[in-house]
Amino acid sequence: MRKYFGTDGVRGLVGEFPMTPDFAMKLGWAAGQVLGAEGIKEVIIGKDTRASGYMLESALEAGFSAAGVNVALVGPLPTPAVSYLTSTFRADAGVVISASHNPFHDNGIKIFGQGGFKLTDVQEQEIERLLHTAIEGGMTCVSSELLGKARRVDDAAGRYIEYCKANLPGHLSLSGLKVVVDSANGAAYKVAPAVYRELGATVVSIHDQPNGVNINAGCGATAMESLRAAVLQHEADLGIALDGDADRLMMVDHTGSVVDGDELLFLLAKDAKASGYTGGVVGTQMSNLGLEQALAAMEVPFKRAKVGDRYVMEQLKATGWRLGGEGSGHLLSLDHASTGDAIIASLRVLTCLLQQEATLFVAKQGMHKLPQTLINVRYIAVEGIDPLESEQVKAAVANVETELGDSGRVLLRKSGTEPLIRVMVEAVDAEQATSCAEKIAAALA
Repeated sequence: MRKYFGTDGVRGLVGEFPMTPDFAMKLGWAAGQVLGAEGIKEVIIGKDTRASGYMLESALEAGFSAAGVNVALVGPLPTPAVSYLTSTFRADAGVVISASHNPFHDNGIKIFGQGGFKLTDVQEQEIERLLHTAIEGGMTCVSSELLGKARRVDDAAGRYIEYCKANLPGHLSLSGLKVVVDSANGAAYKVAPAVYRELGATVVSIHDQPNGVNINAGCGATAMESLRAAVLQHEADLGIALDGDADRLMMVDHTGSVVDGDELLFLLAKDAKASGYTGGVVGTQMSNLGLEQALAAMEVPFKRAKVGDRYVMEQLKATGWRLGGEGSGHLLSLDHASTGDAIIASLRVLTCLLQQEATLFVAKQGMHKLPQTLINVRYIAVEGIDPLESEQVKAAVANVETELGDSGRVLLRKSGTEPLIRVMVEAVDAEQATSCAEKIAAALA
């Protein structure tokens, strides 16, 4: 069982274990031991715009160097950009210092293996084994002549911008489109607006002034109100929202309505089906039942994975399918990117709209979402006590499931990054979904 790695790397409150310089250095050393191949070894390190990124970057650099691994520093760049550069530089690994959609006082460390793919459970377990050795005082250092060296990559952002632009077919252009781009004061604050502008769009860029503490603060893919307002104010064709590390995508149509990951995945699947795609789609336990129903109507197979894009990826590899994602905006289109990439996903959606000569508002009509209520209940972690095993909670869930029958769903799960129980209820009626979710949340309180 993994102790430090959650569903998306290691994450926590900066200054508290494990988000300390000492832990980051030892994690770098352990990862260098596991992922370093024979011969020249190199890891690429990128980060988002949190002030704590400087501290953790230096600590990781020291750990990798002690393991004899060279480091290439690319500065603030989206998580998928580091994944892409890891592949193109043929590096042994890539590391992103980011807590994704979390507030600035959190940070995290994500590690990619060769080819830009996220680590397997087996790799993470081996890193944790060596990490434990380091924490217990067993960290070693290669001899001086074998220490890893560090360098800065000056053209990393430009390389990634060109890579993204190549995902819009050459015969298409964004000329004539007005788009609002919300970069969440995060890692894509420079590259995202540049991509759309260079492809011909008129771009209104918001939340693109990071100061180290304003990342995700009332903006981005987890807070859509300012984007909705900007789309309406500027009479834009649509809005694009990224999260802090730009691996999540949410959009807004010209009416100001939010278009979430489930709806965007439906659009991508519909377009792929029309283009001859014969595979299926992987969602998660949280995917809206409306997505499953819409795919069934198109005779597109659908599977649910555990929540987390790493588990969606695992199912895609197991099935050989190419499309998957989450309602939160993690979208995987393996014919175009090896990991969730919000900018590339948005360009795939824009390609669909341009080829259909349709607005986002019209294109999303083929899927009817069922009302879904999600309540996050914070709990105090006590060793040996699982709040989901409480008889009171079990009884509340059983009562709600009886009330819903076959017309809804209930899902309870623990967050992989915070001490939260996520209570989700889906029903034909929005009021019923909310009422049922509140009953279960009250039992957990």
